[in-house]
Amino acid sequence: MGFDKLLKACFVISVLWMLFSVGRAFFLRFALRAWFADKPVIYLYPPEEMEVSVSLGIPADNFICTYPRYDDGWEVTARPDGTLVNKADGEEYSYLFWEAKMEVAWDMPDGFLVKGADSEEFFREKLRFLGLLPKEYNEFIVYWLPRLQKNEYNLIRFAGAEYENAVPLEISPPPDSILRVFMIFRKAKSDEVIPQQELTAFERRGFAAVEWGGAEIGASGADYVFEG
Repeated sequence: MGFDKLLKACFVISVLWMLFSVGRAFFLRFALRAWFADKPVIYLYPPEEMEVSVSLGIPADNFICTYPRYDDGWEVTARPDGTLVNKADGEEYSYLFWEAKMEVAWDMPDGFLVKGADSEEFFREKLRFLGLLPKEYNEFIVYWLPRLQKNEYNLIRFAGAEYENAVPLEISPPPDSILRVFMIFRKAKSDEVIPQQELTAFERRGFAAVEWGGAEIGASGADYVFEG
């Protein structure tokens, strides 16, 4: 190969490497983002029947669907067994549900590599440890199990401050204890390695509020799903 051809080859390789680096940086910047919030649910357990206001720090235009209807928040009568009576329509509900357009930057510095076939056992163990009641974690498992079982392996993490900062939750009167369980996951390979996430158990005290949800991280921005 002549010197000129060698220079041209080196130039082409340099350009390709630059494009790869830019593309990789773009992917890392945007790949761990969720663009839609589909179904987080909120439970309320006061020690005695009480009037409770609940609102989310999300622009009104971002909401896709809520149940019961969200009009600048929810006003409910909450009972100790978790039953909610919505003041706007007088109907009884088990929890508060919402969907919204979102953009959340996710990070997965640690987590769990879980076989799809082992998802049920994994969630029952971890969600119980985190503090969900059987009714709550069973509803979580029923919703998410079909999604995770489709993959041979999944990389799973329970998000913390990044979710709470993206979706501020305001409850009045303030709960004595609040648990927000939000899972992020993506399809994984069997040989992927990640440090195991340290989880903290939740203690229910007095007026307790509980929320669960999740997000699947897709291969491109259009594929990200944020739901619970």
